[in-house]
Amino acid sequence: MTQTQPTNPIEQILREHPVMILDGALATELEQHGCDLDDPLWSARVLLENPDVIVQVHTDYFRAGADCAITSSYQATVDGFRKRGIGEQAALDLIRKTVELAAQARDDVWAEVQTSDISVTGFLARPRPLVAASVGPYGAYLADGSEYIGHYGVSDETLAAFHRPRMAALLEAGADILAFETIPSLQEAQVLVDLLKEFPHAYAWLSFSLKDGTSISEGTPLKTCAQTFGSEPQITAIGLNCAPMEVVTEAVSILSRASDKPVIVYPNSGEVYDAATKTWSGQGSCGSMSDASEQWVAAGARIIGGCCRTTPHQIDELAKKWRK
Repeated sequence: MTQTQPTNPIEQILREHPVMILDGALATELEQHGCDLDDPLWSARVLLENPDVIVQVHTDYFRAGADCAITSSYQATVDGFRKRGIGEQAALDLIRKTVELAAQARDDVWAEVQTSDISVTGFLARPRPLVAASVGPYGAYLADGSEYIGHYGVSDETLAAFHRPRMAALLEAGADILAFETIPSLQEAQVLVDLLKEFPHAYAWLSFSLKDGTSISEGTPLKTCAQTFGSEPQITAIGLNCAPMEVVTEAVSILSRASDKPVIVYPNSGEVYDAATKTWSGQGSCGSMSDASEQWVAAGARIIGGCCRTTPHQIDELAKKWRK
């Protein structure tokens, strides 16, 4: 019997809802719960030390109205764990665990939603949330801010060997979709999309880090990125993350004109991250994410959430605006 391609999970949600709501920051919320992330493993350190806190943060976002949680695998890699003295099999088990933790939170909150009425949940006809498995860039493993520069100086083969085992583990664990996120270069994006073809029943979104409102971190125009991957059947959405809100509308306008793919945006708070000191500085973006989302949707965005230093409160505001 011929197997049919599973239904695109994002397409299912967008067929019934004008906007899909993502979660917000994971790492900075873990810090709010007392976790120390001053470590090359970043949020993946918590997988080793206190995984229950990861479940709690996912739960907070699902209760706020998120239609999707992004797993704690952004910086969880075989190579990164190896540097900590963790063998390959144990590392792959930890990577799979990131999906299990998010799914646990999703299933618990979904059970609450199913047994509550609209006066309790605040949301009408809410879709069953997804678990998106984070596939962070090679630069995140380097832990030097390279995901915001993109010029790694490594071969396609090196990037493929780095990403392949994590992608396989995340899909084996039952992720609904992969999140290729904070991708700074056309090279790495192409390697990831080519790897995805090794998993023909899987889907992924592709989200770039930006240099400005018109180009990704290593300088390739956003228009080129959208045109390059706009016809890839396994790519469900193309967009940006971890950029300040001020550049989002311009970027969304470019992406929505250059491709028929849904546009995904999850900006950060607008502050500046120093990779050397692992600290944030400067002022956050002016105005609320909820208010700004009206411009993003008008420009063509269909999937909206938050990245670094955004909170469950902001996701709650987004959900109340778009999930009425």
